[in-house]
Amino acid sequence: MKYAEVAENVKQLVENPPPKAEFIYALLPAYGTPKATISRLKAGQLNLAKEAGDVLLKKKVWFRPVAGDLFAAIEELKTAKAAKTNDPRFLIVTDFQQILAIDRKTGDTLDTDFQGLETHFTFFLPWAGMEKTKLSNENPADVKAAEKMAKLFDAIKQDNPDYMRHDAHAMNVFLGRLLFCLFAEDTGIFTENAVSNAIKSYTAEDGSDLDAFFKELFDWLDTPDKERDFHASGRSAEAETTEGTENTEGVGRKKAQNTQKQDQVLTTESSETQSRKELCASVSSSEAGGENSFLSSLRKLPYVNGGLFRDHYDIPVFTAKSRRMLIEAGSLTWAEINPDIFGSMFQAVIDPEERHNLGQHYTSVTNIMKVIEPLFLNDFKEEFERARNLSQKNVRTKALHGLHDRMAQVKIFDPACGSGNFLIIAYKELRKLEMELFEAMNAFPVSRITVDQFYGIEIADFACETATLSLWLAEHQMNLEYQKRFGHSLTSLPLKDGANIVCGNACRIDWETVCPKNEGDEIYILGNPPYLGARNQTADQKADMAAVFENREEYKDSDYVACWFLKGAEYIQGSNAKFAFVSTNSISQGEQVGYLWPRIFSRGLEISFAHQSFKWTNNAKGGAGVTCVIVGVRNPSAGVKTIFKDGLSKTVSNISPYLTEGGNICVHKLTSPISKIPKMVMGNMARDGGHLIMSPAEKKQLISDYPESAPLIRRLVGAEEFIRGSERWCLWIEDEQLNLAKNIPPINERVEAVYDFRMQSPAKTTRAYAAIPHKLAQRAHKDSDSIIVPSTTSERREYIPMGFVDRSVIATNAMHVIYDAKPYIFGFLSSEMHGVWVRAVAGGLETRIRYSAEICYNNFPIPELTAEQKQAITMHVGNVLEEREKHSEKTMAQLYDPDKMPAGLREAHHQLDLAVDRIYRSKPFASDEERLEHLFKLYEEMTQKETLI
Repeated sequence: MKYAEVAENVKQLVENPPPKAEFIYALLPAYGTPKATISRLKAGQLNLAKEAGDVLLKKKVWFRPVAGDLFAAIEELKTAKAAKTNDPRFLIVTDFQQILAIDRKTGDTLDTDFQGLETHFTFFLPWAGMEKTKLSNENPADVKAAEKMAKLFDAIKQDNPDYMRHDAHAMNVFLGRLLFCLFAEDTGIFTENAVSNAIKSYTAEDGSDLDAFFKELFDWLDTPDKERDFHASGRSAEAETTEGTENTEGVGRKKAQNTQKQDQVLTTESSETQSRKELCASVSSSEAGGENSFLSSLRKLPYVNGGLFRDHYDIPVFTAKSRRMLIEAGSLTWAEINPDIFGSMFQAVIDPEERHNLGQHYTSVTNIMKVIEPLFLNDFKEEFERARNLSQKNVRTKALHGLHDRMAQVKIFDPACGSGNFLIIAYKELRKLEMELFEAMNAFPVSRITVDQFYGIEIADFACETATLSLWLAEHQMNLEYQKRFGHSLTSLPLKDGANIVCGNACRIDWETVCPKNEGDEIYILGNPPYLGARNQTADQKADMAAVFENREEYKDSDYVACWFLKGAEYIQGSNAKFAFVSTNSISQGEQVGYLWPRIFSRGLEISFAHQSFKWTNNAKGGAGVTCVIVGVRNPSAGVKTIFKDGLSKTVSNISPYLTEGGNICVHKLTSPISKIPKMVMGNMARDGGHLIMSPAEKKQLISDYPESAPLIRRLVGAEEFIRGSERWCLWIEDEQLNLAKNIPPINERVEAVYDFRMQSPAKTTRAYAAIPHKLAQRAHKDSDSIIVPSTTSERREYIPMGFVDRSVIATNAMHVIYDAKPYIFGFLSSEMHGVWVRAVAGGLETRIRYSAEICYNNFPIPELTAEQKQAITMHVGNVLEEREKHSEKTMAQLYDPDKMPAGLREAHHQLDLAVDRIYRSKPFASDEERLEHLFKLYEEMTQKETLI
């Protein structure tokens, strides 16, 4: 069955519930169980259950209707011998108000009311043959933790609607603190399972006292050891004062000289401090009395500090359900869960719309390394290798210490840090390198790489919280690695102050206020800023763009990510700083190159490295990837410049804004060609609601019924029709043919429908076209033969498919058209020379090529041609068309598939390429890079000449 079918079936089941006795017999068919199976199940032939009302279908389901405790019932099914013998995939119990279910294969659980079955229909998709996607190379514990926490979040949100509405930040803080506790009790920061066991042992099953439990827990974790020691001694504050001793670290306290002075101090203490004192006294009292309580177990938990538990927020209330979910989350082995992905994982917790595939949030570490390695890490590693290979010990030691000093001065700054993935990976890589440095030194000092060297800006509050937390946990993880390698322990607690993560809009904040540029600093800016095309930006984002672009018109058509490039260029100019960002490939294609890069180059900056277009995928199986580039920018340097492509790297003299080897030339939109060639226009746009367009069957029927309609019908060709060979037709009615059209009822109905469609449009321009309902809205057609070029084409094709059509054919706006074009024009546009140019300067849709008349055609430099040269090219064009005719049964897609292209057609194109190349220069080109370099030089000469004229 298809996903959408199942969704609709379950929706109908919920909206029109069957009788209770029929429920399971309706649920199974919703997921595609055959009717014959259901009939046999009802008849008892396949039902292996012994209890009345139960349905047990081997390998599939054990269903039990229950009048009492659902949780006790499902526990009974879990442990029953019949479950092991018959191996049902799902266990389901219900009182027809609430449904509990367990997926025995994955361990997933479902706990929802009956109406919620529609929302959670994906739980039973295995019945329909659809398993949940799994992350390739994933850590299963990561996904399981995300799922458990997502369910817990939903339950808490349901129980605390006002809390979530009015204090979402408090919820974010609570989840972060909970996450820390679960991780800490499994990684040696706390006693093993200390918090989870306390919840199970010392809180009520209905969850009613969990909020008080967490308040006491968080207060204790924020209580410094000296305060704990003072109160745990069993002496009161007054007794301490009588003895004339000094109080230690009470908030707002001063040295106590006498009872009167102490009383004055006590009256000025905050209620929070007083509460903490009372907690300490309670802990001390329970410990002294031997009481087996949570308060006594608190003494085993250390002081955390670092601000994590410092601020006081309201804590959500819990129910029996959310308490159970909390205990389930605590049962996971959190030591197996990677701090690298904590933040990304819990973005899915906060945003239910992202739950359909939790794996999509896991940014590949491999992809992050594509940023940090060429930006700074490779440089550090190369310096390390040089230092440790020095032969003289004193020189080697000095060089290694010098590198360590340098690493201690590094600042890593992500101005779109999200939940901190880039910062965490950068931190861990620097710590790993530092440990190699210690081994080379044969010395094991304290680490000088601290989380307060890491800076970030993030607009989402929850992401800020998780970024700081994840860095703390990564620090502990690396401290454990240090202990494992060197046998020395680095103290993780109390936490130091955390990373410098600021919650705010990076487009509006002065970056230097977040990450100051001080003498001796070495700053690396990195990250994966948001990509939003011009048509997908909110009003606020448009305002951000306008501010960064200083209200220059170009902001209206630029990608949102351009803000980070421009702010980054401003920040690093003239300082010891570099940046590298992941971006959609839009910034290195088409008209956006002209909008963005001249502003960067005007600051004297250069591109230091670039990863050409690739899919920025994550670990989600089948997860959609965005086509990205990675660009590193720096102040002028003698250092190498590197282009990365398909796992290979190439050192070049300069990297162009198109991320190819070449100069810093930007191709701008032009309204007419720089070469002496005819104008190219966009095809015809209908804006007709489809009423003027017909299928072959509709066209055939119309002419059969009304033969006089034939002169009003023309073939319509868009990219799909031209490339794939499909067929469409359209009504093409000239003004003098309007009376004829109105006298043909089906055509008149279509014309009236076009009028209605256009008049109902919210777009003013479309409504204006209602004045000519018998015509396509935007008409560029001329009654002459023409060359048509698709507006998009696959990047896999060696040649851009294009063709000649006669005057009767109407090209759509998915095609570019050159009317009255000579064959030699077709030859130049079909050549490898033009293809190289287009691949460099064109825009793109994902990795597909988006052809543009204003960028690709009008800027394409063609030398002035002699009659003989035009004739030579025309001859080769004839050969190409002749080879196409030999395979007239094939579509253009088949002819130009690089794996299936007919040998004769390939050779005809090759000969055309050689002829075109000879027009540009007599010496053959050794590579496409040489062709592109030559084209850019010619372009520069032609545009300068045009400027002088």
